[in-house]
Amino acid sequence: MAAAAAAAEEEIAVKEPLDLIRLSLDERIYVKLRSDRELRGKLHAYDQHLNMILGDVEEIVTTVEIDDETYEEIVRCYYF
Repeated sequence: MAAAAAAAEEEIAVKEPLDLIRLSLDERIYVKLRSDRELRGKLHAYDQHLNMILGDVEEIVTTVEIDDETYEEIVRCYYF
């Protein structure tokens, strides 16, 4: 029984970076893009160049503005 559990654990082990992506198939993932954009969605497929096909995607755009009077940072997140 212990040998079967060890074999199953060895199959799940992440040995290369693409293994983690493979294990994330059909799971909700978070992708950070350039210019403070973020995506959250379900990973359906990917290729060796890390092009990804996501479903049920939510895009998040974060902006930071400085208040002219108080010089405080105002952080706004927009969900699309």
